Amino acid sequence: MGYTTEVKDNNLIIHFYGELDHHITEKARLLIDKKYDDKNIKNMVLDLTQLSFMDSSGIGLIMGRYKITVEKKGKLLLISSNTYVDRIIRMSGLTKIIEVYKTVEEALQKLEG
Repeated sequence: MGYTTEVKDNNLIIHFYGELDHHITEKARLLIDKKYDDKNIKNMVLDLTQLSFMDSSGIGLIMGRYKITVEKKGKLLLISSNTYVDRIIRMSGLTKIIEVYKTVEEALQKLEG
């Protein structure tokens, strides 16, 4: 499991790859939140397209990031084109509160509009 981050305009983009499970979520959460706060960013985009596995701790990581973006009057958007991850996102009910896009570019366009 790993991830990279980038900042575009007022958006923090996190690209996850490999497995998003309890072994990595706490460390990832701390580092993502620090970057989000340090850069005073409004929106966050979580790119899940390269994940091969995600468990309930990954859902928890997403929900926590959703909460902090809403508190800043921002948006959290998900990127997923992976049928396995899509199924978990739907089953968890996340799609009722968080928009899911196929590409980062689509999500960034939504945030601009």
